[in-house]
Amino acid sequence: MNRRRFALRSIAAAFGLGLPHGYSRGQSQTLTTKKTSVSTFSTEGNKVKCYLEGLETPSRLLHVTDTHLFMDDDRGKPFQQYSGRMAKAYNETKHFETGEPTHPEKAFLETIAYAKEQGIDLLGLSGDIFSFPSEAAIDWVLNHLSESGLDYLYTAGNHDWHYEGMKGSLHELRDTWTKERLLPLYQGGHPLMNSKTINGIKFISIDNSLYEINEDQLSYFREEVKSGEPVVLLVHIPFYAPGRYVSYGCGHPEWGAESDTIFEIEGRIRWPESGHNATTYAFYEEVFGGGNVTSVFAGHVHRQTVDVINGIPQFLAPPNAMGGFLEVEFLPLAEKWPPGIKQE
Repeated sequence: MNRRRFALRSIAAAFGLGLPHGYSRGQSQTLTTKKTSVSTFSTEGNKVKCYLEGLETPSRLLHVTDTHLFMDDDRGKPFQQYSGRMAKAYNETKHFETGEPTHPEKAFLETIAYAKEQGIDLLGLSGDIFSFPSEAAIDWVLNHLSESGLDYLYTAGNHDWHYEGMKGSLHELRDTWTKERLLPLYQGGHPLMNSKTINGIKFISIDNSLYEINEDQLSYFREEVKSGEPVVLLVHIPFYAPGRYVSYGCGHPEWGAESDTIFEIEGRIRWPESGHNATTYAFYEEVFGGGNVTSVFAGHVHRQTVDVINGIPQFLAPPNAMGGFLEVEFLPLAEKWPPGIKQE
């Protein structure tokens, strides 16, 4: 059986998802679902509250994505043929709440100041903080992060390491510019996979900026979740959710060359004819298969949304280029009914 079709059937069987046109149903593997530690959540504006069963100490996450900083200096002149389009993309924006004029630098500084003011436990930077790997922009961010004293966890987006039109495979380009420019942002951690445990919650960052997951990342994830701690997953590309378009591309059954309509605009190699690798589907199944993943936080589409996949919420932040972020509280779930309320 075709591996891609097998993976699609497995996902559909596990989560009750519809298959795209052209795929037929048949015998497939199903996942043994376990009790997940996610309990319930609520949202109001860009504030999220996740109530977790068994959690003892509250934690606060500020989830930031898609700042698209474009500042550059003389060091970037040799690369201007590759950075020109994105250098003009977000020079001026409108604030996601007020509609007032703003821009990425102002938005990022205001976000850092807010995180300090609120005493955030972790700043989650999950991709496209930069529009291209500008040394000036990266140095600027590192300086402000250092001065802030904030604990942070960074993973790359598809623009952070990409110079449009530069020769080389996407894997080669990501590896090159991660090593040459982005590496200090990982604070000694692995660029493709990292984690921090704060107040009993394990925050795991996985680089899916190529829309796919590799075997090392899958193995890392499997080892990390063995701890039994509630897991919060930070990525750039959101995971496939029923009814969402292909930009929710990590695990999307229609992801591939046929659906890649902007590769020429972005100056990159087209997505593969074969679609996703089997490892990406396996990772998807393990994230949403009923383990101890409590929630997923992503960006990429520049829109605040939430989807619930097999009981697990996936939150997308409004773009930080427009002043956006998600302020997230992880709170203990009350085990008893409040006084005066009769339990039915």
